[in-house]
Amino acid sequence: MSGWMQHLIVAPILLPLAVSGLLLAFDERRRTLKRLVSLATVAALVGIAVMLLWLVTDGFGLDAASAPRAYLLGNWPAPFGIVLVADRLSVLMLLLTSVLGFTALFYAIARWDRSGPRFHVLFLLLLAGINGAFLTGDIFNLFVFFEVLLAASYGLVLHGSGIERTSASLHYIAINIATSLLFLIGVAMIYAATGTLNMADLAERIPEVPSEDLAILQGGAAILGTAFLVKSGIWPLSFWLSRTYAAAAPPVAALFAIMTKVGIYVILRLTSLLFGNASGGVAGFADSWLIWAGLATMVYGTIGILSARTLSRIAGHYILVSSGTLLAAIGIGGHAVTAALLFYLVSSTLAVGALYLIIEPVGRNVEEEDKTPRILEPVFDDEYTGALEEDEDETGIVIPGTIAILGGGFIFCTLLLSGLPPLSGFIAKFAIIDALFGPAVITPTSWLLIAIIICSGLATLIGLTRAGIDLLWTPAEDSPPRLSVIEVAPIGLLLAACLALMVCAGPIFLYMETTAVALGDRSAYIEAVRHAPRAGEAGP
Repeated sequence: MSGWMQHLIVAPILLPLAVSGLLLAFDERRRTLKRLVSLATVAALVGIAVMLLWLVTDGFGLDAASAPRAYLLGNWPAPFGIVLVADRLSVLMLLLTSVLGFTALFYAIARWDRSGPRFHVLFLLLLAGINGAFLTGDIFNLFVFFEVLLAASYGLVLHGSGIERTSASLHYIAINIATSLLFLIGVAMIYAATGTLNMADLAERIPEVPSEDLAILQGGAAILGTAFLVKSGIWPLSFWLSRTYAAAAPPVAALFAIMTKVGIYVILRLTSLLFGNASGGVAGFADSWLIWAGLATMVYGTIGILSARTLSRIAGHYILVSSGTLLAAIGIGGHAVTAALLFYLVSSTLAVGALYLIIEPVGRNVEEEDKTPRILEPVFDDEYTGALEEDEDETGIVIPGTIAILGGGFIFCTLLLSGLPPLSGFIAKFAIIDALFGPAVITPTSWLLIAIIICSGLATLIGLTRAGIDLLWTPAEDSPPRLSVIEVAPIGLLLAACLALMVCAGPIFLYMETTAVALGDRSAYIEAVRHAPRAGEAGP
């Protein structure tokens, strides 16, 4: 890796960060310019993620082993300098984030980006923070990127107006500030026990930690893990999630679908790298806790889906079900389970993102008490008032068969999230269940996870079908909702991506299996960081 390719790893962070700063120089009334620049930036992020995928797979060899690629910021060698690491897992998450970000931003330019100031700046900052969290090879810089994405998310979740949105946002902000404090305490304790925060260096030092310091290390890891579990929506610390996501604007909620997966990613990364079988006295640390916490979260989310009366609440509780499924699968471990959970992570994130984009058009003409909280069409004068008002003159095209379009997309989402064949949601859940049946002796927790996976799928089918009947197929006096192509296209893109997961399930699953095997090989990650080339030097 030489020349400009050497700097490709930092581009997913640097590009949105630089463009967001550039957009601050333009007045809010330059909407068209901001939209074009933001869309071009996020489209470029999709292209960069594809190029990084080509890089870490040695030319799209999906089932071929390949070494991670490390990048030294400031040209200081690890563990003294900041290092970014691109491997199969991090690049997978980059591509997922970029695709979801592009579709959410595309949907937002229909009108949602005008309901508050600096939408595009905050959106790009959020992408920069998320990408940085996936790429960083240092726990302290993980905290830095978490704060960047959280700061941007505070502005986005408050984007617009309304008492419910403001109240939910303040709860969200307070919880995440408290969680950040836990993050710092955990980082400090781990540093006290090991003397380093570089992940590759930690992987080498943790097996050598004296027995008298193991309590500090385990305590720090537990506190740090609690911070990640809060961000993942683990029960009983998930009370904030469904309300906050329901109050957010649809494109913001769709992008937030990836935010819980940031916590899942970090737990998976640290569990495999720092607490694997070669980690001495802390091997398998907290695996049983992850299993039971994940199962409890799944049960709570399933009950929430059955009790919810609005689509936005159902979507929020489904995120809890998916987080619980992923956490329980991480706790059980094994290459086959890990590959299956990665496929499930991608499928569920894309599907719930599409559902959040469908929710508002589906309920647009429904009475206030029977649908999700209404967000009225934004109207601005030249001086920008910052308020939302209903616009009687809002242009839109009454697409023939609007109900059919929305109904078809809604049914597709229902089948995906419920895990019915032959779509990618079914393939993902079937793969998890098949992996759990792999061992000669199936544990009681595996049986319990299988049962809850099936029950949660049935609950999702019931909840979404009930909501669909109320909102789409019940005769109404109102005219069909108005839709623009800008609103329909992003939904179609996400559903098409889910369809591609089904059609190309074979090669994609090969990639997931190779990624799972690579996660179990700590030596490759450590070697890549230790021998990362400096700028201008030829890499491996």
